Amino acid sequence: ILIDQGTSDKFLAKQLLPEVFKQICTDVNQPLNLRYQEGYDHSYYFIASFIEDHIRHHASAFKN
Repeated sequence: ILIDQGTSDKFLAKQLLPEVFKQICTDVNQPLNLRYQEGYDHSYYFIASFIEDHIRHHASAFKN
């Protein structure tokens, strides 16, 4: 699982809670790459900045 999370996302602290997801992944031995992106929010620019990494991540999974 690959997650990019903007540190300036207004939904981060009360709704998204990626640390809770991270702990659950740890508990069940699910690999997780949780990357915090400094200064990014929940906008189009955030998605546009990191979408290529996610496409490559999914393409790699399909190859396997």
